[in-house]
Order: sequence, then structure tokens, then C-alpha cells
Amino acid sequence: MRVRGTGMFRLDGMADLYWRARGASVFDIGCNRGAVSYDMALAGAAKVDGCDIYEEGVRTARELFADLRDVKSLFEVVDLTGGPAALKPFAGRQYDITLCLATYHKLKRAMPEAALSELMAHFGRQTRGWFAWRGTSDKAAENDAEIAALDADLGRAGLARIHTSYISAELGAAAIWGR
Repeated sequence: MRVRGTGMFRLDGMADLYWRARGASVFDIGCNRGAVSYDMALAGAAKVDGCDIYEEGVRTARELFADLRDVKSLFEVVDLTGGPAALKPFAGRQYDITLCLATYHKLKRAMPEAALSELMAHFGRQTRGWFAWRGTSDKAAENDAEIAALDADLGRAGLARIHTSYISAELGAAAIWGR
């Protein structure tokens, strides 16, 4: 199964972000087919951008947003292993909410630790409000290690962890950092 959970279920343990979406700008790291992005738009987000290396998924996300006239959006195929330089389509943009749902572990396997750390700090610098992360491991030690790494990387960007949830037994841990 490529994606565990769909839509609002993917934000189990951190769904308060939907309440903060009205009028907000959202960036979805590893957006897949844009299901969570679409839910953020339905919750009132004014701008929703996303990236993924999965070209078919990005095309699907674009199609989902094609008829949403009140929501500005940009979905691009991006190989994040290229670091912040790979994010040229989104250069200079900042977002109220950044989502990193079930993506960090994939990047961790594909990137050197220092490069991943710089990429996460970059995402932290482009985040004006909240950065949300969802792990995928059912092993607490793996989730805790990712949270600790993000504490350091996002901390360098001026964000601090404000919420941690282990409520979702199926999807694993979740955390939110805020400015």
C-alpha cells in the first residue's frame, strides 16, 4: 500500500491544523496525489502548493485543484534529494502551514544526514506558522529519533515543538512545531 490513510485521517492527532487553514497558505512536502492538500483547501486555505517526485501523483493533484477557483495552487514534480535548490518553482515563497506527512523517512533513506538537516531547516525558514510532521514507524524509538532531529533542524529556523501526539495507533506519531 503506497499511502496509509486518506484525507483527514492522515492528520489524526493534529487535525487542529484544519481550523487554522481558513485564509492560510499551505505547502505539502511529498503531496502524493494531493488528498490532504485538497482537504486543506476545503477547510478554507487560500493557497495550497505541493511537491512530490511521483509525477502521476502531481498530475492528479493538479487535476483536483483545476476547478477550485478561489484557491491558488502550484504542484510540481521535485526531487528533494537535490536539497533547497530543487525547490526553484517555489523560490521566495513562505507558508502559514507546512506539511511533512509520511515523507521524512523516505528522504532519510535517500539523503546524507547533513543534506536532510539543511532541507528541513529550509522548510522551517519558509514556514510562518506551523510545521506538521507525521512518522510512519510503529517503533517509538524511530519516531522519537525523527522528532529529535526535527527539533534541532526546525529550531535553527526559529520553530519550537508545540504538540506531540501518539493518538493514531495506525499511522504512528505526529508533531507540530510553531513560530
